[in-house]
Amino acid sequence: MDESLRIDKWLWHARFCRTRAVAQEKAETGKIRLNGHRVAKPSVQVRPGDLLTLPAGRDVVVLKVLALGERRGPAAEARRLYELVQENA
Repeated sequence: MDESLRIDKWLWHARFCRTRAVAQEKAETGKIRLNGHRVAKPSVQVRPGDLLTLPAGRDVVVLKVLALGERRGPAAEARRLYELVQENA
């Protein structure tokens, strides 16, 4: 069975959103892309190896999911969940 996690939970674990509710809102706006496809629901599953494109302020960040995470830990732990592929896209 593939390991996967809801995108809203992953964004929260990786500290891209302050709360899970904010992560759900971001997922519903359609501004996030998962492997080139627009995300419209917070229940979309993320897996290690996936590419995420998401807005970060005025910039756009492209990152590769390295791990799913089991909790919302400190920033150093969250940083190990992803790898920046491109910044300011």
